[in-house]
Amino acid sequence: MRRNAEASTSDEFMPKKSAGKPPARVPVAPGAPPKTVHSSEELRQLQRAMLDAVRTPLTSDMRMSRRGPAGGSAAALAGKFIKPNDRMNSFERLEIYNRQYWFRLFDCLYDDFPGLRAVLGETRFMAMAEAYITEYPSRTFSLRDLGGRLPRFLQEHPEWAGKRQAVALDVARLEWAQITAFDSAARPPLTVDDLLGADAARLKLRLQPYISLLALAYPVDDFVNTLQPRQTLQTEAAEEPRRRTSRGPARLPKPRPEFLAVHRFENQVYFKSLEQPAFELLRNLDAGLTIDASCRKVISVQAQRLDWGSVLQAWFANWTQLGWFCR
Repeated sequence: MRRNAEASTSDEFMPKKSAGKPPARVPVAPGAPPKTVHSSEELRQLQRAMLDAVRTPLTSDMRMSRRGPAGGSAAALAGKFIKPNDRMNSFERLEIYNRQYWFRLFDCLYDDFPGLRAVLGETRFMAMAEAYITEYPSRTFSLRDLGGRLPRFLQEHPEWAGKRQAVALDVARLEWAQITAFDSAARPPLTVDDLLGADAARLKLRLQPYISLLALAYPVDDFVNTLQPRQTLQTEAAEEPRRRTSRGPARLPKPRPEFLAVHRFENQVYFKSLEQPAFELLRNLDAGLTIDASCRKVISVQAQRLDWGSVLQAWFANWTQLGWFCR
């Protein structure tokens, strides 16, 4: 499901060894690769030049731009640090890396955000993806993290979704939460025995790193399930998961507030619907409040509910059974 970017090496991009004392270092203009590499700083300059060239946005026909990242000739830049061969010149060899960089990232976003594609439409989604990658390029070795700032980008640039902004944001947040639930770290969970006899006024609990709490304006869990069937969890992990498929065109859901916990259980990703008081209680706990303070805060605004003792006991028993809590 997740993809990792694998580093590749080529002798054209490796520092050259030289006999004897290396020549005096010549200052290199920002963005330009050094002609020879004799130090780790010059190697970094070469790597930065290569990275800047590879990340240059493609043209409308999906080819490498003839203008380099600093505005000069991309062909002249490529000739400074890439050797031609009997089949391709330096620019053509660099273009392979440039195009594959973008195609790989497009592919990842395309696979990870099918719901957002349905909201925006294929053409607009791909244009948005290019703008997103340009503004928020990949910063880690793992392509798993590529879409992590996409909800933020959509919030900063509402022009991409227009009238569908609210549902687009909800879908993007949910789909990123699925990625988080799938492979984020898990800490040793607390058990019921760990909580017995504990002082609720002092005990603080945190949620597992793979759990996301989402307050949504649209029921986008059902919407996303119609596009890419996934297992969901509504009340208990032992229930038979719901599966939905749709062969027709996707319809946008109508507004309806929804509170979700996106998590995993036994290596499966689930959506769990929550009552708003339960959602607020979990959010208070994850913000660092004690159990006592979290419960009192929720009860103070939900005083009409009867038998809070039984309700809270049932909630905590279920959440602990699912392994949600850690210290």
